[in-house]
Amino acid sequence: MTESQHPLELELKYRADDPAPLRALAAVGVLGPATLGPASVADELDRYLDTADLRLAAARWACRLRTRGGRTTLSLKGPPRHEPQDALHRRPEVEGPAGPGSDPGTWPPSPARDLLASLAGGPASQLSLVERFTLEQRRTERTVLAGGRRIGLLSLDEVAVLRDGKARGTLLMVELEFVAGEPHDPRLVAELGAALAAVGGLQPDPHTKLEHALTLLGQRGKGR
Repeated sequence: MTESQHPLELELKYRADDPAPLRALAAVGVLGPATLGPASVADELDRYLDTADLRLAAARWACRLRTRGGRTTLSLKGPPRHEPQDALHRRPEVEGPAGPGSDPGTWPPSPARDLLASLAGGPASQLSLVERFTLEQRRTERTVLAGGRRIGLLSLDEVAVLRDGKARGTLLMVELEFVAGEPHDPRLVAELGAALAAVGGLQPDPHTKLEHALTLLGQRGKGR
């Protein structure tokens, strides 16, 4: 399967310098042409893994293990596609079940695990992965509804970047991820982007959390 054949993730990304914009979005009932469902809060632990020689980064892919509510999911994310200074991100994403450990050989078989093996250049049972850093996230989530249907999920994220168990910085992010596998009205996407851009204290973010974390850790030149 080529990169263009993988499912595409579509989301709007913004960053904030203080929590005020996140609090405002947690309280409002509408966002542009959309209505927002009740807010719910969840804690997540994201571990970013690669081979010791950064083969995934060299291929411009990221491997994330997300643990939430006792369940761990493997996500492989390909190169983002966006214009400079643009909040709208498109990138390949393949997901599957995983375990809390770093040994892919112990994870259930899935297309995501197969892709990981292909990118890393070896069978899953023989892969050795190392942790680059961890993100501890508190997410406030709200369903986004338009025309009587669910079109996406708004996430208001307070993120701590950790390496070797030590906090190295924080991020305040707003993401609107559109429902995967469905066509999206470009006009509606643009209107939602404009509504988020109009929230005081938010700035369009052309970078991923991975890129921000690597910058905080002084590793931006060492892969994506």
